[in-house]
Amino acid sequence: MRIIVWLCLSLSLLAVACSNRAANTAVPQAGPAAAPPNLSGFWNLDMKVPRDARLMSEVAPNTGFIDDTGPVELPLGNYGGLKPTPAALEKAKHWDPHEALTIENACRAPSIVYALQGPFPIEIFQSDVFIVMKLEYYDLVRIIFLDGRKPEPDYPHSMTGFSSGHWEGDTLVVETDHLEAATITNNGLDHSENMRVLERFRVSPDGRSLLATQEYEDPAVLENRGVRFIAWTRQAGQHVFPYECDPNFAGNYSHQNGK
Repeated sequence: MRIIVWLCLSLSLLAVACSNRAANTAVPQAGPAAAPPNLSGFWNLDMKVPRDARLMSEVAPNTGFIDDTGPVELPLGNYGGLKPTPAALEKAKHWDPHEALTIENACRAPSIVYALQGPFPIEIFQSDVFIVMKLEYYDLVRIIFLDGRKPEPDYPHSMTGFSSGHWEGDTLVVETDHLEAATITNNGLDHSENMRVLERFRVSPDGRSLLATQEYEDPAVLENRGVRFIAWTRQAGQHVFPYECDPNFAGNYSHQNGK
């Protein structure tokens, strides 16, 4: 009888010891993923912010830099680091800037390829499912889907296209297609409706600036890839205003220039 009691006690102690050992050697469980940064707010274009080395290091090889962010315009025949195809270059040579300033064309919005770098603020509203980016320039509104959805087969082309985004750490990565053909550099070089845009957005360590690269790929027009660096500074309590484009300014401009 004593042997049986001793045996039962030994087995109980052994079970407790094994249980404690398993608890001590258990693989620690990963904590909850860190929440992505909040990009919501009013952001004013700031050309004084230097290029972000981390974002620029992510730019693909064979990419030409376009240094025209803000009110700066490249002169005729200058497309930054872009290498237009012969057909695109020939078309650009015949571009008439006065044609773009007619009553019919003056208020025609550009695509996000040219609009995002314009000298106007943006306002961002962020949720877990999508991000709304409201541009003051031409009242363009972008929706960046974060839920992995794809465009339907008949999804229309537009100046804002279809944007799908995801987070890579603290960086928002956005891919956009379904863009209408429009200008790249506002001096005759246009992209096609097959343009694909890759953007990366992140907030600066001090939280004051929104930093972005915008890459372009359009083999029908460009022999290489292109990229712009764009930065904005956060301003609390501000909102974008209606653009309210008035085509009459184009008529006045043409009259002053003898057209």
